[in-house]
Amino acid sequence: MALAVAVGAGAGAGSIVFRWCITAFTQLLSGHADYAASPGTANPHVPWLGPYFVLLAPVVGGLLYGPLVHRFAKEARGHGVPEVMLAVAQRGGRISPKVAVVKTLASALTIGSGGSVGREGPIVQIGSALGSTLGRVAKVTEHRMKLLVACGAAGGIAATFNAPLAGVFFAMELVLGAFSAEAFGATVLASVTASVIGRAAFGDVAFLSLPAFHVGHLAQYGLFALLGLLAAAVGVGFARVLYLIEDACDWLWRGPEWLRPAVGGLALGLVLLVLPEMYGVGYPVLEKATEGGYAVGFLVLLLVGKMLATSLTIGIGGSGGVFAPSLFVGAMLGAAYGAGVHHLLPGTAGSVGAYALVGMGAVFAGAARAPITAVVILFELTGEYSIILPLMLAIVLAAAVSRLLTRDTVYTLKLRRRGIDLEGPAPGARIGTQPVSSVMDPLPSPLAASTELADAADMLSLSGFGALPVVDTTGHYAGVVTAQAIAEALAEQPDAAPAVVGQLAERPAPVTADQPLVQALHTLLATAGTGVPVLDPVHGKPVGWLSPQCALRVIHAAT
Repeated sequence: MALAVAVGAGAGAGSIVFRWCITAFTQLLSGHADYAASPGTANPHVPWLGPYFVLLAPVVGGLLYGPLVHRFAKEARGHGVPEVMLAVAQRGGRISPKVAVVKTLASALTIGSGGSVGREGPIVQIGSALGSTLGRVAKVTEHRMKLLVACGAAGGIAATFNAPLAGVFFAMELVLGAFSAEAFGATVLASVTASVIGRAAFGDVAFLSLPAFHVGHLAQYGLFALLGLLAAAVGVGFARVLYLIEDACDWLWRGPEWLRPAVGGLALGLVLLVLPEMYGVGYPVLEKATEGGYAVGFLVLLLVGKMLATSLTIGIGGSGGVFAPSLFVGAMLGAAYGAGVHHLLPGTAGSVGAYALVGMGAVFAGAARAPITAVVILFELTGEYSIILPLMLAIVLAAAVSRLLTRDTVYTLKLRRRGIDLEGPAPGARIGTQPVSSVMDPLPSPLAASTELADAADMLSLSGFGALPVVDTTGHYAGVVTAQAIAEALAEQPDAAPAVVGQLAERPAPVTADQPLVQALHTLLATAGTGVPVLDPVHGKPVGWLSPQCALRVIHAAT
């Protein structure tokens, strides 16, 4: 608890420094607190350049952060969240302390010089690096180290966006990839601590200022559902465009990596000259879109322009997140969609701004496939509870369709392109690549579903296993019953307790004989290590038994 609070305090202080750096560099390089609020105007520091200063701002920024990242922390390049996910999944939560400093400066310089990226990726990496560093100083276990990394991520999101709940769910859904009472308690402590510090510095106000919305007609739910389907395609498309342009930049660039952001900044400057609304994070443009301030054609142009500008910023070696760009793209999609349906169904469609808000959450859910985080963070960022039902509907549909379209998210795709599978074995790991069929034990004698609990308890105690498979009256696999389930049932009142094993049998996630061992271990962990049946991949019949001891025998056999 004390370490979680300390990490939260560090993340809160880090977010203040980070936002101050962004403001300072933006003011220095553009002459405005947020150039997107007054696009196309001149820089008062160099008024003789007029709006053409945007051609030079990314070049100057690239000359500053390019050598910094290349020399001190190459992992600070890009959008940050995948590196944190990798550290938790395969590196025991270890993140270099240099990342916090380098990421702060590099991301602030990127955004301040016109890079069209967001703040969430950097602050997640900054907070996580602080948590990892504190964990190493305190010499905590690997499990606690990962938890402190998640606390840093939660605190960073909470303080930066004034969204304490969103910070908690972002950390558990995306960083840890699991929910538990311990993780929830620790991340809440960190998130609350960081939020208190953030609110003291920035005030207790919603991050975005949006007009009030409401659903005035039941038919609008169908329109919101269709928007969710479209948002899934756009979210997946955004991820594909992001890495397609990064590949193009890799193919084109043949010079030293430290110079790449400066030279690539010329291309980014051309985009900013044509569409200055792309300068920086772009929240003023987003707010204006939700208020119906743009025509449909220009909204589509902004949507395409944001995808291009963000992808180019990342592709040339910039440092920044993709969460804010996904919100921006979603707002443009939603506003354009809302204007279209309002034109077709003026008496039914409702407010354009409502579609923009729902589109924000749905595109993020389609890109990141984190529906809980999307719902909570949109509610907290906007303070709008009035359209929570259509927001939930569109976000869940977007996440579901996204899963049908692709197995990867905007975060995991970056790792898979580098040959890293978060669900696979870490490079050099001694176990994990073997198929389950090569390590499984013979299938223990199953219990009939009609076996009484007292008899089943005797058989389990003599079997040497913590669980046994169960078959129905026809001999087909019906699930697994654990010793713990039987003991708990026998401790209940006789008239309330189940009578036979079949009433307690549950089917764990299927583990097949051809599955890599590392994937099966995730399922095994969910069963508290009691063991799971191994199924034939074709017929679904149990053909073996997998336990933690099976995995450990692989190491013994290799030595």
